[in-house]
Amino acid sequence: MTVEIENTDLDDPAASPLKHFGQEVKLERELLGLSRAELGKKASSSYSLVAKIEAGERMPSLHFAQTCDRTFPHSNGRFGRLWPLVIKHAYPSWFRPFVAMEAVAAAIRSFQVQVVPGLLQTPDYAREVLMAGRLGAQRVEELLAARLERQRVLERENPPDLWVVLDQNVLRRRIGTPKVFAAQLAKVLEAAETPSTLVQVVPDDSGAHSGLAGPFAVLTMEEGPDVVYVDSYAQGQILADPTIVKDAMRAYDLLQAEALPPRASLELIHTTLKELKQ
Repeated sequence: MTVEIENTDLDDPAASPLKHFGQEVKLERELLGLSRAELGKKASSSYSLVAKIEAGERMPSLHFAQTCDRTFPHSNGRFGRLWPLVIKHAYPSWFRPFVAMEAVAAAIRSFQVQVVPGLLQTPDYAREVLMAGRLGAQRVEELLAARLERQRVLERENPPDLWVVLDQNVLRRRIGTPKVFAAQLAKVLEAAETPSTLVQVVPDDSGAHSGLAGPFAVLTMEEGPDVVYVDSYAQGQILADPTIVKDAMRAYDLLQAEALPPRASLELIHTTLKELKQ
């Protein structure tokens, strides 16, 4: 079964954090007697961008939220507190439930065959990946901000166990400039040094393996059923059927068995990084 997503009226501020944020900005701005142009100047934004943020049509940057807190005398940090909730609205509606579950998961198992998983992407690498979708520059920056905010799950007091299995193809696909890709490999190595993160690579000579069907992730939850996220061209699917989850866990176990041991995997990434710098 798929995880049901409740239909909401995005024009209702109570249902849309983005709409609520915009209306709060408008209320505070008008109470202070500021024009949109004046607020825009303080936030390094244009009049039109402020108008779109107030209408709930554009995602605010963290800088914009922080500027609002500095500008509006009675905000008491409200806009900065709202921003993490608002930024989740950058994701498509079908992906938001996964982000919410990922944020409280006890363990995250991720398999990728083309790119480094989003939780470990550097800003520059992530931007290159997002730009490949031929999105507008503003939309790319919105999704980038949301992706970086999503990574904060790894910084929480009790971070989830993160197990990442990469097909070796990920190490060969040099996304961005050599400098960008080198920084990305370095970040993967750095993440693998933390006690809660394990990285393995499935080498080319493993032949056919259980991940050839495509990337997927399995979330183990503290409470409630575990779920599987499966990527596809149009949109991903979140699946909670126990049989499907069991099959996905078995596929992941097989991938880990096919992969190089953690130490050998990191040595392979180190070698790739050295070759990149030559």
